[in-house]
This record gives sequence, structure tokens and C-alpha cells, in this order.
Amino acid sequence: MTPTLFANATFHTLNPKQPRAGALLVEGGVIVAAGSAAELQAHAPAGTRTLDLDNAVVIPGLTDAHIHTASLARSMHEVDLRQAGSLAEALAGVSAVRPRYGDGEWIFGGWWDFNKWQVPVQPDRTGLDAVCPRNPVALTSADGHTVWANSQALQLLGIARTTPDPAGGEIARDEHGEATGILRESAVYPVRKLAASGVSGNLPDQLREAQRYLLSLGLTGVHDIDGADALDAYRALRAEGVLALRVHKLLAQDDLEASIGAGIRTGQGDRWIRQGAVKIFADGAAGSHTCHMSEPFPGGSSHGMEVTAYPDLLGLANRAAAAGIAVAVHAIGDRANHLVLNALAEIRETTARHGLRHRIEHVQFLQPADVPRLAALGVVASMQPQHCPSDLPILGMVEGRGLASYAWRSLLDAGATVAFGSDSPVELPNPFHGLHAALTRTTAEGEPDGGWEPQERISLEQALHAYCVAPSYASGEESVKGTLSPGMLADFAVLDTDIFAAGAAEIRATKVRMTVTDGLVRYRSED
Repeated sequence: MTPTLFANATFHTLNPKQPRAGALLVEGGVIVAAGSAAELQAHAPAGTRTLDLDNAVVIPGLTDAHIHTASLARSMHEVDLRQAGSLAEALAGVSAVRPRYGDGEWIFGGWWDFNKWQVPVQPDRTGLDAVCPRNPVALTSADGHTVWANSQALQLLGIARTTPDPAGGEIARDEHGEATGILRESAVYPVRKLAASGVSGNLPDQLREAQRYLLSLGLTGVHDIDGADALDAYRALRAEGVLALRVHKLLAQDDLEASIGAGIRTGQGDRWIRQGAVKIFADGAAGSHTCHMSEPFPGGSSHGMEVTAYPDLLGLANRAAAAGIAVAVHAIGDRANHLVLNALAEIRETTARHGLRHRIEHVQFLQPADVPRLAALGVVASMQPQHCPSDLPILGMVEGRGLASYAWRSLLDAGATVAFGSDSPVELPNPFHGLHAALTRTTAEGEPDGGWEPQERISLEQALHAYCVAPSYASGEESVKGTLSPGMLADFAVLDTDIFAAGAAEIRATKVRMTVTDGLVRYRSED
């Protein structure tokens, strides 16, 4: 590979020993040196080519530490109801895509949020039956924890009046005991499995398109939360020689025993595809009122849902850790997070023996005493800053409870590792939107004024660390990724905005001019 001198730019390296540089010398996909263009040219090998970056600003490649890339890839061709402001608009959106499908073909997608509708009423199957009488329809909610299905879909899923609720899930029913079309938590698993099958199209082709989209956002790595089909698809892309994103692949809980039997361990792999933790669900989601809270939701007696009962959670965590597999536990409610920390405290000796870095995914609501406990246990807080402004319509449910909510600054102050992601396709995977949310805790329009619980805002440097350095630590790759330093992989993003001199709104609007992985230009804005 021909050595390349990337020059005429301001490189924000995130390397405290050399925060800025004017050029990078790259060979074999690795940064050889950082400094001024003149000094690097003087020591560059013969035949080195120079790539002029036209006075741009460059940052290390960003990593999305929590993203469902297979779901994102499929969603690019499915129903998208994010902008629907009412049930009628949602149904109109479904009706508009119906002509793309033949009779009997499944219609997936969704990302609807009834909390944002003009009349926030939970939908049911009757509306979908009216607009799609000849297709099974199963539409995922914005938080990914509820499915809205029509009658044909329920029938094909084997859900009838006598079907019992699954453990850790719910089939919503009307006053007559009939399924309404709303499935919650583990009851949506059959839909997820079906949507991950061939009925949703060719995943490698879809991921190829999604990869270009992610590269256009300055992302050079992902921690993928989807299933084994995504891993197979990424391997297919690598076999074709077109994989340009670095993939840290988490395991699904259902695959744990088979993975242990196959000798799979966290950290196995290479610099393109690397094995991650096993994903376990402790609770549900805030928007669906299924996150596990220590106090009931306002106006009712429900504390949310314990998707995996504590004895089972502890058993799974211990089983995985003993086999050298870290755990990544989905926990949103304060009670769920408390129980997860209890479980990780109980297995700390096994964790230390295998050198594992456990994670909690989301960590949205914490009891204040659990903030330092999370840090002391060495647990990575894998968080998604865009969830904070997106959840503003429902955050009244936690006000007055004294919780640490989306507590980025508190966690950092306590010494915890905070890694940022998007949870896409729940949110858009644009990390500059995430930076804006982390800096302001407001919507794109600047609401509420000053930000929601502004004491938890963080600096740009801290937010970038959470998108670059912290994900590398979470995946055990901090020695080769996360900063623009000699010996590190040559992964970086070339921006149209100097985000270090820009306001929050300008940061949010930042565009990527070029993305480089392994020292090769993978995306140009003019392409």
C-alpha cells in the first residue's frame, strides 16, 4: 500500500500529548507520524503521495457504540412513520407504501410514536386492517419495544384469543379478551425473527447501501446490536472486499449457548470484525412504559416490566462471564439498572479473572447512589444522547423522583466510561445530532431553553471522547483506535465545519466531506 501524506488540514487528534497536527503520514493502514506537513515530508518514504485536504478540519473516526445496522439497512426500504403526527397520518403513511407490495407480502418498518400524536391514543389492528386488508403488517414503535400488527399478521404469528402472554412480554387485549394488535417486549420477538429473515430482502445488499450512508456521517466503526444474520452479512461484504466499517459484533442472548460451545470469546476477531458481549434485556423502554422503575408510572400502579427476572439475569451473566464472554445488559429504568449492577457486583471475581468489560445499554435513569457504583464496578455506560431530547414529551414521569436521568456529566465526574451511540434506526445515526444533544440537552429547535436538567450537559471534548475513545475502550481496542496518534489505525473524518470553533447549532448541521478507514478514502461528499 502506497504511503500517503494527508496534509493541509487541522487534525484534532484527541491525543493529549499532541492535541493538534497539520498532517498525518499513513502507511499500511496505520498512522506512522503526526506533525507539520514539512517535517513529515522530510521523513516520508520515497513514492509517498500527498492528499491535500483543502484546509479542512479532521477528527478521529467516530464509532456508533449502539446501533442496529441490519434493522437500519432494512428500514431504508420500509415504512417510516417518524413524522406522523396522528393516527390518521400514520395510517395514510402505511396506505401510501401498500402499492409497493404484492398481496400476502409482509410489510415491516414503523418507528411510530403515539406519545407525539395530537391525540396520544395507542393504535390497534382495526386501522391497519382497513388500509392493508391483503397484507400482514407489523410495525415497530419508535423505541423498538412495541409492535402494532394487523389481524392477518396476528393470525400468521399464531396469536389467538387463547394464546398466553410470553414470559417477559404482553399481548394487549380488549375488554372481550381479543388481541388488539399491540405486542410488547418479548411478545415482539417472533416479529423480530421474521423481519430478520429472507422475507425482508437481501441483507448484504442492504448493508452495502447502509454502510455508505454511515460513512457519509463520519462513522468508521459500529457496535452492532442485531443478530447473527448481520454478522453473516458483514462477513459476506468482507469476502467481497467491500467492507469499509469496523464492526464490533454483539451476540444475541439466544445464541449464547451455541457460542460458548463453539469457543467464542469476547475480543476474538481482527481489526475489521470483532466479537463483542452478549446482549441481555433487563427491562423494556420508557416510551412504552415498560422500563422497570422503583416507583410506579404516574396515574397507575405499573412499575414497568422485568423482562429477565433477576435470578435468570444473574445466571446468564455468570454463565457468560465464566466462558469469557462479557455482557451488555439493556437497562433503562432505575430499578433495572440497580439490579444489573447487583448482578455484576456478584460476578466481579469472574469478571476480573477473564478481564471482561461489561456494559449497560441505555442507562437512562439511575438512583443517585448507583452512579459511583457503576464507575467503581468498571461498567461501561453505553448511552445514546439523542434519546434525551426525543423523550422530552414523556420525561414528566420521572420529575420529582430525584433520579440521575441521562446523567452523562455525573457519570463522567464519577470516573465512569461513557460511550455514545444512536440506537438507530430508533434515532438517526448522525453523530453530530448526538453531539448537539450532549452539549445542549435540547431539541434541534433549542427547546427547552437552557436544556432539560442542564447540569448534565457535557463539553464538546467530552462528547467526542464518548464517540471516539470510549467505544474503543469498550471493545478492547483502545491501543489501536480512538485517537489520531502514531501506531493507531488511520480512520478519520474530514469535516466542512470547525466544530471546535462552532456553536451547537452549527455542530448539529456539520457535513462530512470525506471519510477514511485503513488509510483509504471510502467516502467523498462529491461522489
